[in-house]
Amino acid sequence: MLDRFFELSGRGTTVGREVRGGITTFMAMAYIILLNPIILGGAKDVTGAHLTIAQLTTSTALAAAVCTLLMAFAGNAPFSLAAGLGLNAVVAYQAAPYMTWAQAMGLVVLEGVVIIVLAVTGLRTLIMNAIPLALKHAISVGIGLFIALIGLVDAGFVGRGTGTPVQLGATGHLAGWPVAVFCFGLLLMIVLYVRRTPGAILISIVVTTIVAIVVNSLAVVDPKTWGIVVPRLPESLIAAPDFGLVGQVDVFGGFARAGVVTATVVLFTLVLSGFFDAMGTIIGVSDEAGLVDEQGRVPRLGAILTVDGVAGVVGGTMSASANTVFVESAAGVGEGARTGLASVATGALLGLTLLFTPLAAVVPPAAATPALVLVGALMMTQSRKVPWEDLDLAIPAFLTIALMPFTYSITNGVGAGVIAYTLIKAARGRFREIPWLLWVVSVIFLAYFGIAALGNAFG
Repeated sequence: MLDRFFELSGRGTTVGREVRGGITTFMAMAYIILLNPIILGGAKDVTGAHLTIAQLTTSTALAAAVCTLLMAFAGNAPFSLAAGLGLNAVVAYQAAPYMTWAQAMGLVVLEGVVIIVLAVTGLRTLIMNAIPLALKHAISVGIGLFIALIGLVDAGFVGRGTGTPVQLGATGHLAGWPVAVFCFGLLLMIVLYVRRTPGAILISIVVTTIVAIVVNSLAVVDPKTWGIVVPRLPESLIAAPDFGLVGQVDVFGGFARAGVVTATVVLFTLVLSGFFDAMGTIIGVSDEAGLVDEQGRVPRLGAILTVDGVAGVVGGTMSASANTVFVESAAGVGEGARTGLASVATGALLGLTLLFTPLAAVVPPAAATPALVLVGALMMTQSRKVPWEDLDLAIPAFLTIALMPFTYSITNGVGAGVIAYTLIKAARGRFREIPWLLWVVSVIFLAYFGIAALGNAFG
């Protein structure tokens, strides 16, 4: 039955290889269960409210398990899904400051709906043609730098400067046990990753957390310097999941709270990042697995893209941020995974983590944020795909990359890149190279950048 449903023989695999591949993928991506709560829990919404680590951990694990199992049975692909890095940064740092958490998650739900519509109608082709490929790569690079900066700031490695916008540490120098723990964790993670150690990120987070617990118990450390989580041993390892955030969503409230233009731009950023990141991951991992045919087509691509959109809806409904295909699925493919049966194994393990949520409450930012820096470095590799010799593309790509970390805003980077590309092409009289959809998007971003001035002029 398994052979027939998952096409094991047709794809040249076995139950044993699929299970082994699924476990490997889980080990490679399980860090997100610890990291996503750190990112979302470290931000506050327009009312000043924070989301609790315990509830976020439950939501993150539950959404990942549900979405991965959906991919297993609907897409029959060795892809696992969880809260996307970069997408959660948009929710935490671009949406939440202007609306409540429920309203921010409502935009995530709408992002999923839009991707579903794009997947089932074929409109994804229009959007892919409208956004230049160089800008798509630049968006990934910019998000990587932004994520890395968030990690460095949350760890205390980078602080607000006295005579400069930023500086090394809180005083211009590195000091304090939390920063030392972060440096240890980052170096350990880099060494394990470059040595291709399976589960390198997860292993590093666990080891660094143990070191932080020991340091916190033996050294004199101000609890405030650890950030939102102080590393202490939990009273128990197993606890009932806290589903308090599940269903806490206001789908359209963000438009009223933040304004139509701001909410629309954030929604567009979520759709753009989530849709194209997933497309790249699906094609890349499928190619590595040998699932791409001679025409470059991926089996069940329509179903896979639809599940990716449903994952956005599920993630928003559960307050876990948008879920998307994880590139760490390639680790399982390397172990032999070729079908959705591997995703069944990964989804089952993700579901089991719901019983161990107290463990997440002992992981300080110093132990988890090295992953942000490393993932940022990996996302930087996309920069080689930008044609830097072509100024029509290089300048918009640079603005996209630079403004994301420099303004602490993914939206600003995307907007600057799109507007610059449209303006440069228009100034050179190359109007035919500007898709009509890009004109619409440029107008939206111009309204976004000028919203304060427009408000002062008319109000």
